[in-house]
Amino acid sequence: MNASVIALDRLLDERRVWKGQPQNPPSSSQPSGHSRLDAALPSGGWPEAALSEILLPSGGWPEAALSEILLPRPGLGELHLLWPTLARLSQAGERLVLIAPPFLPYAPAWQVAGIDLHCLEIVRANEEDALWAAEQCLRSGSCGAVLCWPRQVSDRALRRLQVAAETGQTLGFVYRPASAAHNPSPAALRLLLEGPAQVRVLKCRGGLAPARAIAL
Repeated sequence: MNASVIALDRLLDERRVWKGQPQNPPSSSQPSGHSRLDAALPSGGWPEAALSEILLPSGGWPEAALSEILLPRPGLGELHLLWPTLARLSQAGERLVLIAPPFLPYAPAWQVAGIDLHCLEIVRANEEDALWAAEQCLRSGSCGAVLCWPRQVSDRALRRLQVAAETGQTLGFVYRPASAAHNPSPAALRLLLEGPAQVRVLKCRGGLAPARAIAL
């Protein structure tokens, strides 16, 4: 008798298995800072690592995973979406790394958002080096969050970033064009920005994506 082993995450992603969730979302160790978005996500915030994927030497479980933010064009509030999280992390002294951002960050706006600029680092790199740098920063465990803007990225590269984020217990965010929504992704969470204050959840590990867009 032949039998095949299929990963549970794959079945959930393909919606072949339904996973119930509590009526009230749990209190996440990594809230997004947007109450409506947190309420819609199974973890109550940014996704945490799957318990079945990796165990740290210390015996604790990883607390972060990779999220994709898809947008039709730059300037739809993609930074505003993360500023509450980045402000919280920087105020706790965590390092924030931006890898190959398409535009030079406007420092006064980041300060107004509550982000400590002393914790902000920018890495300029070409496409190949940017993905390598993102993986190393995520895996190092020395950063609170890593943001990257790859122009082209393969499924294999995304999977490496996903594993690196969970290994280093680091929040990872990958900005990609909205056209990438048609392709599968190993990221634990996929969000599509539909406007400056509206986001649609395309995929969330551990539950079904809400049918409607969320106003932030």
